[in-house]
Amino acid sequence: MMTSITIASRNFCLALLLVCSARVYAQQAKLPTPWTEAAQKAEVPLNEYPRPQLQRTDWLNLNGKWDYTGGKSAPNALNPQSAASFEGVNQKILVPYCPESYLSGIQKKQEINLWYRRTFEIPASWKGKDVLVNFGAVDHDATVFINGKKVGSHSGGYDGFSFNITPYLLKGKNTIVVAAYDPNDGKAPSGKNGPRGDYTFSSGIWQTVWLEPVAHTHITGIKLLPDVDGKRLKVLVNTSGAGSVTAVALNGRKEVSQAKATSGTYFYLPIDKPELWSPENPFLYDLKITLHNSNASVADEVSSYFGMRDIKLAKLNGVVRPFINGKFMMQLGLLDQGYWPDGVLTAPTEEALKFDIEYTKNAGYNLIRKHMKTEPQRFYYWADKMGLMVWQDMPAIWYQNEDTTVNRRVFRKEWKAIIDEHYNSPSIVTWVPFNENWGAFDVKNITNWTKQYDPSRLVNGNSGFNNNPDYQKPYGDPGNGDYVDTHIYVGPYGASVPDAKRAASLGEFGGVGLFVRDHMWPVENNAYDYEPTKARLTDRYVFLLDRVEQLMKYKGLSVAIYTQTTDVEHEVNGVLTYDRKVEKMETKRIREVNQAVIQAGREMNK
Repeated sequence: MMTSITIASRNFCLALLLVCSARVYAQQAKLPTPWTEAAQKAEVPLNEYPRPQLQRTDWLNLNGKWDYTGGKSAPNALNPQSAASFEGVNQKILVPYCPESYLSGIQKKQEINLWYRRTFEIPASWKGKDVLVNFGAVDHDATVFINGKKVGSHSGGYDGFSFNITPYLLKGKNTIVVAAYDPNDGKAPSGKNGPRGDYTFSSGIWQTVWLEPVAHTHITGIKLLPDVDGKRLKVLVNTSGAGSVTAVALNGRKEVSQAKATSGTYFYLPIDKPELWSPENPFLYDLKITLHNSNASVADEVSSYFGMRDIKLAKLNGVVRPFINGKFMMQLGLLDQGYWPDGVLTAPTEEALKFDIEYTKNAGYNLIRKHMKTEPQRFYYWADKMGLMVWQDMPAIWYQNEDTTVNRRVFRKEWKAIIDEHYNSPSIVTWVPFNENWGAFDVKNITNWTKQYDPSRLVNGNSGFNNNPDYQKPYGDPGNGDYVDTHIYVGPYGASVPDAKRAASLGEFGGVGLFVRDHMWPVENNAYDYEPTKARLTDRYVFLLDRVEQLMKYKGLSVAIYTQTTDVEHEVNGVLTYDRKVEKMETKRIREVNQAVIQAGREMNK
């Protein structure tokens, strides 16, 4: 028999445990995913090297618990000249999850002024090296302090940035403070993470933070452009100082070619009999780039990869279509919004980040449209590696007609930064600067600029130009770019047809919903149409795809993108539930019909 003292002791210990746990996770997860618990328990979450196309072997991940203070009452975090005081602050945040997320341990509604702090020590082996601090992404304006000294600022929520912090470091412990300012007022690109209130807001640090040692003269970036017809890879290596560069292309351990050049100048790597990248054969060459000092010593070395593929418009039986590596390939994919019930914009783990890509591939699709957000570079690495083509949207600005000299300039600057960030990924085959007239301005000019800046890819200037929010005048079809693109719900009939210069795309269709009890976000859920069971939803999908095939064969349709990969908060029209635990359709049948449509397109080349 248990004594009253023993019972009291047990209850006290249990209460103490609950209090301690509450300090880290004060809320209950509204809809946990299979990876929520692993992310919570990770001392260093997302501990994979975050930049696969410019990778060094020596680095230090700064993800994990940081001191945090934020909100409207916090000190102004827009380009501050001095760091905020953390005296009396005992709140912790789990970086890189935004404070609005469950995984952050805070789960605020919306933050505007955000302040982060942690300490770190430089490994002894880094002695004599410069030290860079790298950020995958911070929304929206970030300012970095080291040991109380301001290092620099960056503006833009979707591109990475780095600072050389060497002059500010001390022996032993160092302190980094990051100020982030995110008004989420629609005057900068924010997509569905914006004032329209589509989904949960996301502010501040939302991708990995890390340190790495480099020589004073080091590689700052590379630009890779496959030239399939010329059997070569065009390469540019930018550096922090002058030096000579050696680039080596590898097929496994076998050297394919080698070239030497001066940093900051374009050069070519010959690729004889190139093995081409495609969704059926996502072959990647490895690339090693070495930077040499004037005395021939090694200053820096990075590893990378590239895929040899091209995409261009051509005519097949008199119809304009997109050709991949010289042949028409029907592009059949999912609208992928990349939201998570536990991490908001940030996947909880690497396995979770891969999951949506793996499912899409296994379900027989060959394309994803990354809608209204970007992803960490590792997402595109897995798309490159697994073989999924990507259409990359620009997150929309919302108030493009207010203070146009500022807001429109911000949009253009951040669009260029996104293209630069992901330029080297062979999976990305189309850029989408505007969607459904959201924040649209100068669409024809921006479409032309995008095409000129990156002539190696196709451009869809205003996807779904036939749709428009009711609060603004529609821009409509810009008439240029590479696609005539409409959105039809449920569709697919009514989709655009090709014209003399552009291919026809159904940029969004479907959106048929299914309620799955215990796997929905706790709000009123909706879809464009509904089916009552998994079997009925599968039947409906097969019927829609049969009609897509008819449009492809007889009306010139070349792209069809179904809405959507997963449910997202109030939307229940995903192929998967929002928590990724339930496949809402019979995947075997989905794969069969998807592959049948793609194969029918392939046979049109004969």
